[in-house]
Amino acid sequence: MINRRSWFKKSAAAIVSVPLAGRVLADDPAVPADPTKVMGLPPREVGARSEFEKLQRLVYAREVSSASATPLQSLSGIITPSDLHFERHHGGIPTIDPDRYELLIHGLVDRPLKFSLADLKRFPAESRICFIECSGNGRRAVLGDGPVAEQVTAGQVDGLLSTSEWTGVRLSTLFNEVGLRKKAKWFLAEGQDSAVMTRTVPVEKGLDDAMIVYAQNGEPMRPGQGYPVRLLLPGWEGNAQVKWLRRIDVSDTPFFTREETSKYTDAKTDGRIEMFSFVMAPKSLITSPSFPTVLQGKGWVEVRGLAWTGHGKIAKVEVSTDGGNRWRQAAIQAPVLSKSTVRFRAPWQWDGKPALFMSRATDEFGNTQHMPNVFPDDRGPATSYHNNAVRAWKVDADGRVTFGQNQLA
Repeated sequence: MINRRSWFKKSAAAIVSVPLAGRVLADDPAVPADPTKVMGLPPREVGARSEFEKLQRLVYAREVSSASATPLQSLSGIITPSDLHFERHHGGIPTIDPDRYELLIHGLVDRPLKFSLADLKRFPAESRICFIECSGNGRRAVLGDGPVAEQVTAGQVDGLLSTSEWTGVRLSTLFNEVGLRKKAKWFLAEGQDSAVMTRTVPVEKGLDDAMIVYAQNGEPMRPGQGYPVRLLLPGWEGNAQVKWLRRIDVSDTPFFTREETSKYTDAKTDGRIEMFSFVMAPKSLITSPSFPTVLQGKGWVEVRGLAWTGHGKIAKVEVSTDGGNRWRQAAIQAPVLSKSTVRFRAPWQWDGKPALFMSRATDEFGNTQHMPNVFPDDRGPATSYHNNAVRAWKVDADGRVTFGQNQLA
């Protein structure tokens, strides 16, 4: 018969003799003198990534007119960490004191008003998850000058895309405060960067889902994203979503600013130029496997990526592993939100031979990504904005994955 008291003593001794997981024992001769190396680091005021994770954006240029790209190939889920959200600047990042901030709404309104940041935060707050994409996203990699580079990451291909949870007040609420007049059809959004970025937006969008936002992913918006306040136009091109917003001028006609006449327009096959083509078309990008991945021999590989559309929800994503000859449907991971990125995945059994694989997305209204040689909506080959052509990756017999867009040209 086992003595209970003796059994407990032996069990307790055995437990004490086992090192605690993640802890170096103090009697270990290899223990350094620094106590933090024994028990681990204490908490910090602001959390930091592990020293083993080297996530960072690719900065294209460091002048005042510059851009940095989100490392899409290194992220999981649909939310982009705030410090990795892509940036595009035309006049650098201004420093704005939130206590002195004001937003003026005037023009075709009954009551022109100025709103402080505190005023904006007094209105009913709403949050929504949506993507922001530069309308020139992908043109460096997909169009380029001459041959398209093969050794580029997913972030270098389409990294001017990020998804966040944005918090603020609906623009329709503010329009109700100032009282829109019947003739109001357009409004000018003006930023307070050195470029004085200005874009004209239909009032219809302002009354729909446009927001004046001041928070991103649960914290005050970061300076590179428009701190303290920016305009959010879910599903529309990023340039129209003016950062560091200081003025909204309501009118009955467009203002035809520089950014919507000489820039951010689309060439047509008949030589005309289309303006105010705001909505971002459906698009998808395989993020894994992608450069610089090397497949480790034959076998099953899970193809993973992102899909998005400015029209609403993604309805279907298809994957081809034979250069677009045959397509099969991928699984879409919940949540599937309107005007937000979604994750997709599809199993692929690689046979060890060279292959060309790609994806294409279709939204709930039937809009589908097109092949590079097909120009939808009568858009001509000179179009560099809103390029939602299918993107391709190739894998060589040695398993090396590179950007395969040249194979589709």
